Amino acid sequence: MLSQTVEYALRAVVQLGSIVPRASTTVELAKVTRVPPAYLAKVLQSLVKAGIVASQRGAAGGVTLARPTEKLTILDIVNATDPLQRIKTCPLDSASHGTKLCPLHRRLDAALAQVEMAFRNTTLAEIIGDSSKVKPLCDVKTRARPVGAHGPAPKRNRN
Repeated sequence: MLSQTVEYALRAVVQLGSIVPRASTTVELAKVTRVPPAYLAKVLQSLVKAGIVASQRGAAGGVTLARPTEKLTILDIVNATDPLQRIKTCPLDSASHGTKLCPLHRRLDAALAQVEMAFRNTTLAEIIGDSSKVKPLCDVKTRARPVGAHGPAPKRNRN
């Protein structure tokens, strides 16, 4: 139902929300989220354009959330990358339907409306703060840096 682009955007934003206020490079974020770096760069451009993330170039740069997690909904992220397409007219262009949807498409649109409402009512803060034992992106650790930190991220001891 959701495109791979939306899935990748959600992974990236969840990770950035988990490390607020620290920044992450695209390469680091790609590793943690298991998204190809070139594809992630394109996804991040959409998120920057929508005002969801901020990007700073240079040695002290990286990507951070542009809004508080409490003010950012899943629907914001979906709409920034690949908006849900509600069914407003007959997809078959049937003249006999006019502006009314048939029973099939009316029910499909109702389901989309429920998904849209669920996404609108779910904040990033709720996802990150979920009390379940399973945490988003919990298997991979990041080496994110504080915003404005100079130089590369510190090397991790792999022993």
